[in-house]
Amino acid sequence: MDDVAVMSKTSAKQTAGVLGDDLAVNADKAAGFPPSRELPVLWAITKGSFLNKLILLPIAFLLSAFAPWAIVPILMLGGLYLAYEGAEKVLEWLFHRHDEAPEEERAIPEDPRTAEKAKVRSAIVTDFILSIEIIIIALGTVSEQPLSVQIPVVTLVAFLATVGVYGIVALIVRMDDMGLALIHRSHGEGFGAKLGSFLVALLPRIIRSLSLIGTLAMLLVAGGIFLHHVPQLHEWFHAWPGLLAELVIGLVLGLGVVVVAWPFQKLSERLRRGH
Repeated sequence: MDDVAVMSKTSAKQTAGVLGDDLAVNADKAAGFPPSRELPVLWAITKGSFLNKLILLPIAFLLSAFAPWAIVPILMLGGLYLAYEGAEKVLEWLFHRHDEAPEEERAIPEDPRTAEKAKVRSAIVTDFILSIEIIIIALGTVSEQPLSVQIPVVTLVAFLATVGVYGIVALIVRMDDMGLALIHRSHGEGFGAKLGSFLVALLPRIIRSLSLIGTLAMLLVAGGIFLHHVPQLHEWFHAWPGLLAELVIGLVLGLGVVVVAWPFQKLSERLRRGH
């Protein structure tokens, strides 16, 4: 247990950077819902995150024991997905932010429940990719240890990551409610009322910034995966600042995937319209 405690602390430090990205991405994914749906949606995403860990942890331990060569390719596939999501958002901001919806889309508004399920599903998929990164990094810090240490350390770090990240996300999305409660309890006067008003006014700004931070985080994580596992990229970008290199690599990879996926997206849209 002493070894587990020490190694868990070390693993948590190593995964701190990815946890910061995980927080930014998932806070962005969990934002934008009606107040009455914020906590139910967040709980649905949290349950999906726990399920992701339950799926990934046994696979990670089996791969570590019998096929360690497969871990990096799986990690890179996940990086491509994150780069694709990030690049899509960048392109949307640049070219489609002010576009109006076509008349047929305005005439038939999207069902809120369908839209909610789609966003929850997207958040869980993104969490799955980031969970791979967290688990692999944690596993790497204890790769020289016996399985009796690897299993409890990586499992503890993985589940603490979910509790910590989504606990903070819950605080962010309910910030306005906390502010209103402070205003009500202080009867609109004094420090409590000022603090409450500050929290209420601050929340929209935080929500707007989360989209940008989450997109940057996805590109940075994707770029970091390839930068650290492709020697040629490391040689090309060794003189660059680390964050800038990761951002450029992530964006270029994402744009490449967007170009490759574009014909398939158009074909899928035509098939849906045909039905």
